[in-house]
Amino acid sequence: MTSITPDRAERSAAGDPAAEGVRLRRRLERLLGVAATEGNAVEPLRNGDEIFPAMLAAIASAEHTVDMMTYVYWRGDIARRFAHALADRARAGVRVRLLLDGFGSHPIERELLDVMEEAGVTVAWFRRPPYLSPFKQNHRCHRKALIIDEHTAFTGGVGIADEWKGDARNVDEWRDTHVRVRGPAVDGIAAGFAQNWAECDVDLFDDRDRFCAQDECGDAVVQVVRGSAGMGWQDMQTLIRVVLELARRRVRLATAYFAPDAYFADLLCRTARRGVTVQILLPGPHADKRVSRLAGQYHYAALLDAGVQIWQYRPTMMHTKVITMDGIASLIGSTNFNRRSLDHDEEIMLAAIDSAVTARLDDHFTEDLAVSERIDPVRWRHRPVLHRAKEASILPVRRFL
Repeated sequence: MTSITPDRAERSAAGDPAAEGVRLRRRLERLLGVAATEGNAVEPLRNGDEIFPAMLAAIASAEHTVDMMTYVYWRGDIARRFAHALADRARAGVRVRLLLDGFGSHPIERELLDVMEEAGVTVAWFRRPPYLSPFKQNHRCHRKALIIDEHTAFTGGVGIADEWKGDARNVDEWRDTHVRVRGPAVDGIAAGFAQNWAECDVDLFDDRDRFCAQDECGDAVVQVVRGSAGMGWQDMQTLIRVVLELARRRVRLATAYFAPDAYFADLLCRTARRGVTVQILLPGPHADKRVSRLAGQYHYAALLDAGVQIWQYRPTMMHTKVITMDGIASLIGSTNFNRRSLDHDEEIMLAAIDSAVTARLDDHFTEDLAVSERIDPVRWRHRPVLHRAKEASILPVRRFL
């Protein structure tokens, strides 16, 4: 039998979505040491009008266990609805655990905590700032996950707050994406919860955890990648690097906070220079963190010169964290394209190798571009000196943004 060299194998994969998907999968598995799973159903959910009813209905259907973790748990109607939904299941005898980040969920109302704890919900806090060293305070749990009865999971960018209600129709309704997952990949999301829960509570599991086998529920191949704070190169960085380096035709990146280091800014430039269409969709006039926006703008000139398209979403705050590649694969989860997500925080990202899922996310991206403004390279080169000075002033703190 004639052997095929790597170069010939890669050439044979060009233009064949199935072969390109296998090529991407094997590289991610080998370079990350995390196996992808087959037989998953991945359903993108767009904005609060789709996301919150699906999550609340799933909680209401729970018969054995509910595990939920979130960075943002603020005040308002949605916060109350989730608290009462979790409390209701706990009263019904379901084991309910809620993991809150000690910084991001600090605004939660004490009354809601009382409601949940009195009903039997176990609430744990991840690294509450008053009790930590300054080093640990900088490393937050930014993961969002909801796991129901070990068979259905949700993850993405949404926080538990009224800012995410609605359908991005106005400035009070943020734009975001979550996914509902069924199949073997649920175990990877559940492991992300367990990893952080183990730091915060003495009981990692109990007799209500059934550790049941996962049925095949769809056609998507999914790799679950967990990013954790640490020194040196991280798995999340490898995941994004591989996707950008293997892209042949188009990369689309939507992120709430764009503040990459020099390496990833240059990687985007190199991707565009080799003929790949690179489109970046960022918050526009309603960005909630202006400092982070300035940090990203420091790279605009080089990106635009390389041919990268930069768009700013105009209707409201853009909070989505999605990357699509060549119509065959998507990254969806909690990770922003910034130093904080890639270097400092606990994150979770799904690499979904599935053309149908990717097509739906690409359709959403196209619709978002229709209400966005593209940055003009000529006008950007002539931006005011004061604006350039503001960009430069952020340099000392960019690694924390």
